[in-house]
Amino acid sequence: MTTLLYSIIVAALLSLTSLLAVLFRISPLTSPVQALPAFFLSIFLSVSTIATLILFALWKWFPVHAWDEGKILHIALRQGLFLGVSTLIVLLFFLLGILTWWIGVLIYTVFLLIELALQH
Repeated sequence: MTTLLYSIIVAALLSLTSLLAVLFRISPLTSPVQALPAFFLSIFLSVSTIATLILFALWKWFPVHAWDEGKILHIALRQGLFLGVSTLIVLLFFLLGILTWWIGVLIYTVFLLIELALQH
């Protein structure tokens, strides 16, 4: 289990590094074919891994259930992936110009309800 946790930590560091490289080195105006997919991929990986680590720490800090660390990491990884996908959808809606605040709230609410349905 610690190997998976260390892998997620390394993935978080690498994804943050790639996000910073995309933000500072690649211009979407000069090369949008490479810049936009790299930006969306790095945002997804950064949000997913960092959210997984934060949620894993919260699940460990506030033990609601008597789960082992493997189960907690599994749940935190699933929640981090849901948060990454919902953030990607919100950014895509913003890029398309169809995002309003209530659509963003609805997108996050849908993924919250999916997570609540998959809890057990």
